Amino acid sequence: MVTGIIGKKIGMTQLFSDDGMVQPATVIKAGPCVVVQAKTTARDGYEAVQLGLVEDKQPRVTKAVAGTYKKAKVSPTRIRREVAIDSSDKSPKPGDQVLVSIFESGDRVDVIGTSRGKGFQGVMKRHGFSGGRATHGSMFHRAPGSIGASSYPSRVIKGMKGPGRMGGDRVTVRRLQVLQVDTENNILIVKGAIPGAPGTYIIVRKAIY
Repeated sequence: MVTGIIGKKIGMTQLFSDDGMVQPATVIKAGPCVVVQAKTTARDGYEAVQLGLVEDKQPRVTKAVAGTYKKAKVSPTRIRREVAIDSSDKSPKPGDQVLVSIFESGDRVDVIGTSRGKGFQGVMKRHGFSGGRATHGSMFHRAPGSIGASSYPSRVIKGMKGPGRMGGDRVTVRRLQVLQVDTENNILIVKGAIPGAPGTYIIVRKAIY
């Protein structure tokens, strides 16, 4: 059985529980997906499936990619991701559909996406440095400070925190609770926030831990 599905982040909202507590939630358009290719231990060395997200507009693909979809007897998709499968007896085959119904309310899921890019940032915003004094003629407000010894080893150690590009990373948010599942509209509502801006493509999988 497939353990994950491709989705698109719609945005955030809030839900009210039975006792009146407000729960921040994220709305995800999850699926529908089709199995494009099945990975087997005998041929590939591991068990997984390659999913394609079915959307209204079909993309233009190369002849090589079109041959893969033709072999699976499905229409080409623009977004393809690989997800793991569990050790059940029923293995998915190319052409099978994967819907949001694989999840239920109360399940725990991991959401994988790309975080928002924030451009080039300094050490205070990027790494949370406290900064220097802001008064009495100090010229050390937002600088990183010392980055290594002078005499030995006379170089900057690898991994030193410094300014640079921030965001745009692959982020996994673990063990989010599924609040609602709308199988008719392929909508999944999870508790809390997930990485990326609205419109970001993500992977929702059953929690590993």
